[in-house]
Amino acid sequence: MSETEKLADRIQRLAQDRMPEHVAIIMDGNGRWATQRALSRSDGHIAGAKTVDRIIRFARQELELRCLTLFAFSTENWDRDPEEVDALMRLLQQQMVEKLPELLNAGIRLRVAGDLSRLPDNVREAVEAALAATQTGKALQLTIALNYGGRDEIVRACRTLASRAQRGELSPSAIDEAALSMSLDTSEVPDPDLIIRTSGESRLSNFLLWQAAYAELSFTRTLWPDFTPEEFVGILEEYQSRNRRFGGTQERGDS
Repeated sequence: MSETEKLADRIQRLAQDRMPEHVAIIMDGNGRWATQRALSRSDGHIAGAKTVDRIIRFARQELELRCLTLFAFSTENWDRDPEEVDALMRLLQQQMVEKLPELLNAGIRLRVAGDLSRLPDNVREAVEAALAATQTGKALQLTIALNYGGRDEIVRACRTLASRAQRGELSPSAIDEAALSMSLDTSEVPDPDLIIRTSGESRLSNFLLWQAAYAELSFTRTLWPDFTPEEFVGILEEYQSRNRRFGGTQERGDS
């Protein structure tokens, strides 16, 4: 049996009723991957972008996931070397333009979490064009977290609710978990069932802090450019072995 056939068999053995509806990934390790190979950090991000393409295609075609969220650029990443930030912005714009036909052909709807106002005009325009062009996609809901921070997202949501209350559109007593959730950047997708972080770090790093309340977490030492569909399937196999209790005594869906 070939490696491709082995992977297909493992996918076939995954229990469809225990597949996560939404997987989120903290794509970490591009810089270290490049350093290990005496390459520039920009080279690492280019390699990481190739892994993004591979994983999106795999999630859509082989796993048939409904929702995938990728942490691409955080609010803290602006503090990196300006040359690296500029290279990341150029790469982001390039990816938005070049990959748009593939997203359309695959029926993928692109969404964004984060504050786009700080992005360079040309980058923001490329992102907004891709958002508009893919809005009817139904095969996979792909969210890219750009200029995103979990605390910043919650603060922005609170400001939105406070403004509505100040205008008399919303009673303060009506502000509950549901109201806050609906004011977040991810209001149109379910909370993640599984959050994966690559590169060996074991923390969320300000990612989906509200939404991660009951997410299963998986940490791998693999650097993002080396992350493969085979490892993705291995994480899903381990995920399906867990008993998700959601704070109660039994897993949701159990009788």
